Amino acid sequence: MTDSYKTIKGLSEGFYSEKRSRFLAFAIPVRTVEEVKAEVDKYRKQYYDSRHVCWAYMLGAERTVFRANDDGEPSSTAGKPILGQINSNELTDILVIVVRYFGGVELGTSGLIVAYRTAAADAIAQAEIEERTVDVDITIAFEYPYLNGIMRVVKEDNPTIVSQRFEIDCEMTLRIRKSEAERLTNRLLKVESAFLKE
Repeated sequence: MTDSYKTIKGLSEGFYSEKRSRFLAFAIPVRTVEEVKAEVDKYRKQYYDSRHVCWAYMLGAERTVFRANDDGEPSSTAGKPILGQINSNELTDILVIVVRYFGGVELGTSGLIVAYRTAAADAIAQAEIEERTVDVDITIAFEYPYLNGIMRVVKEDNPTIVSQRFEIDCEMTLRIRKSEAERLTNRLLKVESAFLKE
């Protein structure tokens, strides 16, 4: 089970030109299909005078949500090569848009594939790539006397404290890497039962 994934930190840009056609590429961090749509619309408006705005995206840590769009270019000559670059870099939560300004000379299908692939690769090469973990939240409820034991486990396992409430009945929500969640849950529950035995 993998609980980490690679994505980009922020917007990056790439460029390719062939026979006076210019290909402007943008790698954009995204989390949802709604964000993808909003970004594509934004670039379509911004580059309204271009011939094509082609794109591909990949979403989710499992990398199972993806789509590619040729925007009027011959089938599989634009979106697929862009998606291929996302895949070969094993990235997710990313949208790559390539805007084409036509230079008056046809490039042919193989020329288009090379152009879109190279432009996308350049944008990704300029990006700052980071590895992120897949995290889960654990919420535990306990009585105040168990607080010290719970805090000892929290200090040792070092999860992120999302929220905490300390009254007669206490509650904490902790965020930790998926692969470590079961161990943390078991340790927290043991603390409580250890105190209950006394």
